[in-house]
Amino acid sequence: MPSNEWLLITVGAVLVNNIVLSRILGICPFLGVSKKIKTALGMAGAVIFVMGIASFATAVLYHLMLSAKINIKIGSFQIQDLDIAFTKILIFIVVIAGLVQIVEILLQKFSPALYGALGIYLPLITTNCAVLGAAELNAASGRSILASTVYGVCSGIGFGLALILFASIRERLELSRIPKMFQGTAIALITAGILALAFMGFSGLVK
Repeated sequence: MPSNEWLLITVGAVLVNNIVLSRILGICPFLGVSKKIKTALGMAGAVIFVMGIASFATAVLYHLMLSAKINIKIGSFQIQDLDIAFTKILIFIVVIAGLVQIVEILLQKFSPALYGALGIYLPLITTNCAVLGAAELNAASGRSILASTVYGVCSGIGFGLALILFASIRERLELSRIPKMFQGTAIALITAGILALAFMGFSGLVK
């Protein structure tokens, strides 16, 4: 793949087609773990790791198994050119769930404080549609295994960038005088919308 293609994948995944602010995937952990920069950094690291490894694993499975036609013959019973690509979502979810369990065990062992701060949102990475969405986008676009891995890592970086920016803004908002009707979730959603509008300024960089 030409070097400019790698640049297009990187810029597109991090800025132009940001997985959370442009594609609107992974909103639950984005809103739930963005109150403090420390927890946002921890979640960002976990998502980058899981999304990168999951993109690699799912791309390998898709290219070696799911995109191929298989033939089954049991006695006189025979099925030719069976397409099992319809099972990819189920298989992708199983792979992602296994990777999240590994991350959860490692954090519980080596960083109990961060594990406690992330709380329920760490297991939610299993059903985080951003991770599953990256795997599905790779399969739909026909990217190679290496390109899929790069896209997964860059999408995780884009998610982390948006999460950290959002967390820093929300920390500043805690020190501000906000009208009562906008306090809590309301101001968070308004801020997320404004941040998404800011990222729309990158829309002309990659077609």
